Amino acid sequence: MKSKILKAGTFVLALLAAGAYFGCTPEKLDGEGNGLSPKSFNASFTVTPVAGKANYYVLKADPSGVQSIQWDLGDGGGLNAGKMVDTVFYPDAGIYNVSMQALGYIGGVTKTSAAQTITVATSDPKSGNLVVGGKMQAGDDANWTHFIIGGGQQIVFDASKGVMTANESNYNQGAVYQALNLTAGQKYMVDMIVSGSGATNTWFEVWVGATQPVAGSDYNSGSKIISLNTWSGCGGTAFSGKLSAITCSGTGDPFTVPTTGTYYLVIKCGGQNTGLTGISFTNVTLRGVN
Repeated sequence: MKSKILKAGTFVLALLAAGAYFGCTPEKLDGEGNGLSPKSFNASFTVTPVAGKANYYVLKADPSGVQSIQWDLGDGGGLNAGKMVDTVFYPDAGIYNVSMQALGYIGGVTKTSAAQTITVATSDPKSGNLVVGGKMQAGDDANWTHFIIGGGQQIVFDASKGVMTANESNYNQGAVYQALNLTAGQKYMVDMIVSGSGATNTWFEVWVGATQPVAGSDYNSGSKIISLNTWSGCGGTAFSGKLSAITCSGTGDPFTVPTTGTYYLVIKCGGQNTGLTGISFTNVTLRGVN
């Protein structure tokens, strides 16, 4: 009787040991059939110029196993939600390194594609950027006029970083402007890349008006086109991207001017504190809308 009991106990222990062994077997890795990331999930895409439409391109993502994608168009705007097949327009001549980030259906896995280069030979005659020196590279500062509205702090040009930066405090205000020739009835849009660590009681505004700015005076001629405003809910925390995507004050919608002639693109900033890094901007554009 004792022998049978011992044999039964030994058999149970063996089963438990086997269960412990198989229960601790490592999960299968990516692509080995664990269902977390199927082998068919790729982050790749093709680029095809649109026949008969200069500066237009079709971006087509491989949809296999992909739930959604974000495109980085290489224009400084970073990743933005897009479609599997997107048509994009590059109004300005230049070289653009395009990539995408894909989100898989299963497991929340993301993958980033290799970049592909799009070379745009010529700017679109109607939608090309009218701003000169908007990329803030060496020598571009000569195309801008700096002036102080109040206090003693100017907007600072830094070619090494490719930006201008407003470091305002104590409700001082600094600004820059550039004169442009605009046509009555033509629709225009303004945009730029902005970044900052988060400001307090601060405004960053873009105006277009027919009156030339004067040092020591606030500028409110014409129209406020687009802006950041911490009281309205943007600019108070860290931000980086296109102003048109971040703005909460001033829509950035297309605008027109009443008469053909000289207008002034004015970028001004003021407030209590623009944050540790200030508010930087680059890739400033004012272009016609087709």
